[in-house]
Amino acid sequence: MTTRRAVVVRGGWEGHSPVEATDLFIPFLEQNGYEVTVSGSTEAYLDLDGVDLIVQCVTMSEIEPDHFKGLEAAIRRGTGFAGWHGGIADSFRKNVDYSFITGGQFISHPHGFTDYRVDIIADDPIVDNIAHFDVHTEQYYVHADPTNRVLATTTFEAHPDYPWIEGAVMPVIWTRTWGEGKVFVCTVGHKLDDLETPEVRTIIERGLLWASK
Repeated sequence: MTTRRAVVVRGGWEGHSPVEATDLFIPFLEQNGYEVTVSGSTEAYLDLDGVDLIVQCVTMSEIEPDHFKGLEAAIRRGTGFAGWHGGIADSFRKNVDYSFITGGQFISHPHGFTDYRVDIIADDPIVDNIAHFDVHTEQYYVHADPTNRVLATTTFEAHPDYPWIEGAVMPVIWTRTWGEGKVFVCTVGHKLDDLETPEVRTIIERGLLWASK
């Protein structure tokens, strides 16, 4: 098997357990032929030559302009970019161009931790043989790019402080391209047990492999 290279970049807000969460997926990558490098800083984005996949778990935080430039250029050249929850969909809020790459930005989770269903709406290998699944976690309300390929959605119930969200159908899992690169986003994943939900775990693992060169 030809060895591929993956870089795991983790940090930012500790509430999303960036170390423990990414550690769940490193053995999977290694078992699938990846040489995995782990970094606690976006400085890793300064040298991405030969990298097939970037797995990012950096919630909020900030990114230096040259670090972002390195990330964007690598994805545009074909390096895959993938992640879950706030580690990819709520990173670097001050950098609007970053949201163009990911295709979505976290806005709120109005109901806090709540029970909700994720409905699979696409015929795609990433979600093959999964019709829907239920979770108890944060239900992300996002502003999403209409050019995304949405694989799964969730529907919001009424909330007294946000009356306009009732019935809103929101993307949960999507893919997109950026130049030659492929991008995978899953908004489920606040807690470690979210990532251990069989359907979530399977979808993320498939998404990582899909995004890779």
